[in-house]
Amino acid sequence: MTTATPSAPARSLLRQLGIDTQYVLLGFPLGLITLVLCITGFAAGLGTVVVWVGLPLLVATLAMSRGFAHLERLRIGAVLRRKIPHPLYRSSQAEGWFRRILAPLIDGQSWLDLVHGLFRFIPSTIAFCFVVTWWAGTLTGLTYPLYDWALPHTPENHGLSELLGFGDTTGARMIVNLATGVLFAVTLYPVVRGVALLEALFAQGLLSGVDDLRRQVAEANAARDTAQLQKAAAVSAEATALRKLERDIHDGPQQRLVRLAMDLGRAEQQFAKDPEAARATVAEAIAQTRETLDELRALSRGIAPPILVDRGLQAALTALAGRCTIPVDLEAPLVGRLAPEVESAAYFVVAESLTNVAKHSHANEVRVTVERNATGLLVTVEDDGVGGASLAKGHGLAGLDDRVRAAGGVLDVTSPDGEGTRLTAVLPL
Repeated sequence: MTTATPSAPARSLLRQLGIDTQYVLLGFPLGLITLVLCITGFAAGLGTVVVWVGLPLLVATLAMSRGFAHLERLRIGAVLRRKIPHPLYRSSQAEGWFRRILAPLIDGQSWLDLVHGLFRFIPSTIAFCFVVTWWAGTLTGLTYPLYDWALPHTPENHGLSELLGFGDTTGARMIVNLATGVLFAVTLYPVVRGVALLEALFAQGLLSGVDDLRRQVAEANAARDTAQLQKAAAVSAEATALRKLERDIHDGPQQRLVRLAMDLGRAEQQFAKDPEAARATVAEAIAQTRETLDELRALSRGIAPPILVDRGLQAALTALAGRCTIPVDLEAPLVGRLAPEVESAAYFVVAESLTNVAKHSHANEVRVTVERNATGLLVTVEDDGVGGASLAKGHGLAGLDDRVRAAGGVLDVTSPDGEGTRLTAVLPL
């Protein structure tokens, strides 16, 4: 024979019912104690403030109310199912012991703690009455058959007994009390939960509402600053990319096109006097044309590689590894198509890193790893070269750092001299 056990949702409801019940039952005496102490300290301090004796009394009262407020923040966390952060008080920022002692008098949160101590008895009393009533109705109604024999029975309610089909009042009382107990039991959880939330939300509004608003403003300002930094990084990365493209075009295709024009002009003059030399010059010009086209294709891949757009990040990185002059160990499992800006940033991280490795590192091998985790896309490029790489302005990786920050990511470089370089980029998805 097996015994049925409550399901996980039922256990969760019972656990929350216990938490809410103890919160309300304990909150009522705490509210009375806090009310008496706070109103006594506040009245005494306010009444004697003209003779300066009241100032230390007010400070002590505010310190006491802060202690009760801290206890209440710890208590309401279980009811609201989240941790309530401790607010920042002005006294913790004041310099000097005298200013630190008097700082609560000009601290808004300290006065809100006192207001909570003075008025918390109102919601706690309401909640206490409801909880005691509903628990009493549930327990006395459902357990009525256990103590009915001990109650005095007098002839009454004959009409109800006849309506329910009982010859005396015993069965009628049994049915009415059990039905009442069932009604209270069915509504026990929503009632207890509701009044517990009433008391907890009242406390949260006074004890952490202003601090929550400050945190939201600080987070909004931080997000604005981050967006401005990303915008500046994007502008810087775009300017760096344009300067690099202009330099590459000037040093490569432009010089070849100038030479091509000169070769064709010389060939035009040679056709009349020396046709064979003209043919050789034209053949050389054709070779120059092919090399110029190859350089232009390479530059176009640096601007917007078609393979990245058409086939995704894995195929584009495989093509990069194949073109690198140093052996590349690529570990880039298929992660599906990502946002275009993420794929582009990851591609250029690897492309620029492999270019720098080929030019400056004197490495024998490069390892490229791309993996997706809960925080974003992690790109790692590691070589066994001479090290010495830096993200400082004027170095080759500065523009890459701007590109990563423009995508909302973070770039880190570890490159001790003689021990190789490890470049890590984290890109949010």
